[in-house]
Amino acid sequence: MDTGPRYWILETDRSAYTFGINAQGLLVHAYWGQRRPAGDYPLPAESTGWASFNGPAQILPEEYPAYGGMGFHEPCLKATFVDGVRDVLLEFVSGASVENGVDIHLRDAHYPLLVTLRYRVHPRYDLIERWAEITNPGSQPVLLERVFSAQWHVPAGRSYHLSHLTGRWNDEFHLVREPLTTGVKVLESRRITSSHHHNPWFRLDDGSATETAGEVWFGGLQWSGNWKLAAEVTNFETTRTSLGINDWDFAWKLSPGETFITPAAIAGYTPDGFGAASRILHDFIRAELLPHGQVLHKVLYNSWEATLFAVDEQSQARLAEMSAEMGVELFVVDDGWFHRRNHDAAGLGDWRPDQSKFPDGLGPLIHTVNRLGMDFGLWIEPEMVNPDSDLYRAHPDWILHYPTRVPTLARNQMILNLARADVQEYLIETIDRLLVENNISFIKWDMNRNASEPGWPGAPGDPREVWVRYVQGLYRVWGELRRRHPSVVWQSCSGGGGRADLGILRYADQVWPSDNTHALARLQIQHGFSQAYPANIMEAWVTDAGREQIPLAFRFHVSMCGCLGIGGNLPSWSAGERSEAAHWIARYKDLRGVIQQGDQYRVAENAIQYLSKDRSRGVLIAFGRPGAPVEVRLRGLEPDWLYSIEGFESQKSGAEWMVGGAALPLANLESTLREIIALTGR
Repeated sequence: MDTGPRYWILETDRSAYTFGINAQGLLVHAYWGQRRPAGDYPLPAESTGWASFNGPAQILPEEYPAYGGMGFHEPCLKATFVDGVRDVLLEFVSGASVENGVDIHLRDAHYPLLVTLRYRVHPRYDLIERWAEITNPGSQPVLLERVFSAQWHVPAGRSYHLSHLTGRWNDEFHLVREPLTTGVKVLESRRITSSHHHNPWFRLDDGSATETAGEVWFGGLQWSGNWKLAAEVTNFETTRTSLGINDWDFAWKLSPGETFITPAAIAGYTPDGFGAASRILHDFIRAELLPHGQVLHKVLYNSWEATLFAVDEQSQARLAEMSAEMGVELFVVDDGWFHRRNHDAAGLGDWRPDQSKFPDGLGPLIHTVNRLGMDFGLWIEPEMVNPDSDLYRAHPDWILHYPTRVPTLARNQMILNLARADVQEYLIETIDRLLVENNISFIKWDMNRNASEPGWPGAPGDPREVWVRYVQGLYRVWGELRRRHPSVVWQSCSGGGGRADLGILRYADQVWPSDNTHALARLQIQHGFSQAYPANIMEAWVTDAGREQIPLAFRFHVSMCGCLGIGGNLPSWSAGERSEAAHWIARYKDLRGVIQQGDQYRVAENAIQYLSKDRSRGVLIAFGRPGAPVEVRLRGLEPDWLYSIEGFESQKSGAEWMVGGAALPLANLESTLREIIALTGR
């Protein structure tokens, strides 16, 4: 709501975010925390600076600070004007309440540069969404050198811990929680994807928060390319977190009449601990971002480990028959199906069925799969090209490259420049033809390398724009294909979790978190993944990794924590193993509504509880090592309802299960699955 021309209050169901113009004309953050019923919030702070070494801008928590004057902290905006001036002085023009938010209009004091800050409220999720729009109404270009989406301020005078997700290929989503000290902590990607190494998500607390209690501020960036987070603790006991497109090797020539729009940053507050913060994001992603957020995803089989590149109609049909017998619902052919793709050094870019492997195209195999009662899915890697391909021979200029440098090969491939409109059109028309000509229900979109030689000969603006224009081109391709084929389910994969972010989830229904499918490693990966992302987007395969040491039931239960998939070499499985797999697939189908769409609680180390939204049904999956019983206290139950838990004779009230807990003895390395059913009414 707008309480006047110089002060704004954004309220969600349980939180509030306020800011305004102080007496010095600066747009200053005032409050972010629990909603106050009386609306009694502090006013923007005033300051006269500190001696001669710092001006007010250095001390005040500005909402969107620009580089200029005596502001030595991390700015959101940096620009160079045509006369060489590298100082931006933003003045308040106006503010207006709009549906579900506020728009704030600023301008430079001298140059024709306009900044619009857009705030949108998602009340039921206690989330604030922010982005910036930079417009050049003048007659000369302006060079933008940093354009962040937002700067988030938490209450001053406290010390904070930063939680973030880090890792590398095959070892993603390690949860790190570390104290912030004076200075700037930078997390970023410079790889043209959001990356395996850091994820564009953050969480702040004052060191006392737990899974179930304590104030938590959290958020992420809706962007799938280079990004940067700068968590800064100033010498004046303030903590701020800036988030946006990475300014490393970034520049944008803002021509007259043009507007640069940043990706949206979204953040929230909860007084109820880390678990509540996760569930807020889970609900928001499912309801507001995903194209098919309420759809229950099918149990799939992926043929990669069984055949590698030795794909043909006969081998895939045999695998399809075995999959159908186990109860699989979606059969996915992985790498190796397209023109001359017998190894990873040829074929990328030529997206048509290999004639020697599929002499009559994919149609006969798809017919077989559909006849067996399954949908058909396909792996593609459209952003890549092999030197040994018809596409590269025809268009060697279509890759990211510098004319004076030999392109670096990684996995024997190069990256197509999706910033180019002609490359976008080629991919749209090629993949569209594939989908039109074949009954394909699922696409696994992979990307198996990061950028090198990010050149763009003939770029229309500054060549460094390629980092942003590439992602914009990617979004255009995905968006147009989604528009033409709205029922297809798409999965984002980049050698695992290299492109898992809030931006791609506007197009992809699922994410492949890691190429590492070893069940014990997956427990850590999935734990970190759950901090930000819900179970219904997490594809998880049962494979042969660790087969000799880890029971099949354990491997199934790890994968049942998300969207269950099978990726093992089925011909090497015994009849008994396939029969056991059929049992767990059937069990998962009965439980997946709760797992994929319910609330998730991390109730103990390696113990996860899922609870339906009406609190009537739940699933508890726990994992342990020999001689280490798992002690859990259930969460989220209705205190006065009676609940029974599979494997326990007595019924107890929700309050008793949550306070007294349950001991799950695990004699060996194994998993246990307990289904919770509410037996009595309210």
